[in-house]
Amino acid sequence: MMPWRDRAGRLSPLKLAVFVALFVPAVWVWWLWMGDQLGPRPLNEAIHEIGRWTARILLLSLAITPLRGVLRWGELMLVRRMVGVAAFFYVVLHLALYAADENWHLGKVASEIVLRFYLTIGFAALLILLALAVTSFDRAIKAMGGARWRRLHSAVYGAGVLAMIHAILQSKVDTSEAMLMTGLFVWLMGWRVLKAREWTGFAGLLSLAVFAALATACIEAGWYAFGTGVDATRVLAANLDVSFGLRPALWVGIAGLAVVLAAQLRRLSGPRRRRQALATT
Repeated sequence: MMPWRDRAGRLSPLKLAVFVALFVPAVWVWWLWMGDQLGPRPLNEAIHEIGRWTARILLLSLAITPLRGVLRWGELMLVRRMVGVAAFFYVVLHLALYAADENWHLGKVASEIVLRFYLTIGFAALLILLALAVTSFDRAIKAMGGARWRRLHSAVYGAGVLAMIHAILQSKVDTSEAMLMTGLFVWLMGWRVLKAREWTGFAGLLSLAVFAALATACIEAGWYAFGTGVDATRVLAANLDVSFGLRPALWVGIAGLAVVLAAQLRRLSGPRRRRQALATT
């Protein structure tokens, strides 16, 4: 079945749009490369850019289930598998570009993966995504059984943790985006905890927004304290100073509050749509 068709074989505009959109980052990086817009070390910058998009797409795949629940948009589940497989292909491209930067000396690539911690955990995330990608088809679900398949695919959360650590370590000096993605990952995992306990009402989502923001601030402060020796209290205090822009923790909090608002609007619109439906019958 073509990826832009639903299970009944009909064209799905949503799946088609997402399928095309997933190619855009790779095409954009290629376009920048061809236009000599990737700086003095274009291959190295392409490695980092594709790596960032790998983490973003992985987060997007993890966000589909919460968004479906918050927005009550069941059709979103049609693209979850597609987005997850795309994350695998992007991490493979990320590794291939790294190998190209090493002039395809695969022995050196392997030794670097073993010796450099941030490469080791990045490769471990790749292996997890590989296992998920090759078992992402209906035939694999039938062969493994639903329970075993779900247990295996829960490993995506481990891949997410490894990907966030890899992104932070790879960022070195400016960790803003890596911290933002890590904070969003915390929110996504927190939502799943709340969902399992059926605490995804207004109070639960509001508490999660605050918790994710605070967790992001603490992770950032801890990273700078242990990684660079900067006083953690100074980093925490920087979140209250918006004169140079918003820190990642504040952006995570804003995103969490946006979800709270979206959920409330969706709940309020439900009864109105039902009344409209009854009026037209």
